[in-house]
Amino acid sequence: MPTPMTVEGADNLREELAHRKSKLRSEITEAIAEARAHGDLKENAEYHAAREQQGFNEGRIQEVESRLADAQIIDIKKIPEGDKVIFGVTVTLYDVDTEASITYKIVGEDEADLKAGKISVMSPIARALIGKSVDDVVVVKTPGGDHEYEIGEVRHL
Repeated sequence: MPTPMTVEGADNLREELAHRKSKLRSEITEAIAEARAHGDLKENAEYHAAREQQGFNEGRIQEVESRLADAQIIDIKKIPEGDKVIFGVTVTLYDVDTEASITYKIVGEDEADLKAGKISVMSPIARALIGKSVDDVVVVKTPGGDHEYEIGEVRHL
């Protein structure tokens, strides 16, 4: 089943993949060769550390390739703007109780970064927002209780 991903998220994964395949792979190979030159491999901590790093890097390469292969890349800028909350939009919410505003971009699971204002499409907030429109009030169930938000703005950034 395809996994939704923004263009930015796909670009970031492609950059990571290129870095891991070219630069990091060759650095690890050099570290293994250098450690191997030190002699007995059984008691060579540098060699074992480099091999472990190589295994992690190769595993991450496979994981990133798999995620890109399964990705359904959605370019929100190519979708006509409207007032409906869909994957990839940036939405500004107003807390009904405190009147504080908060802005989130709805992204794929791998891209979520709350500090950067990016929430997963699978998060409780995003799930409550998807399909709603500007001026709608949504109730988000959180561990701290229910929160009501009014959708103030939807942008295709």
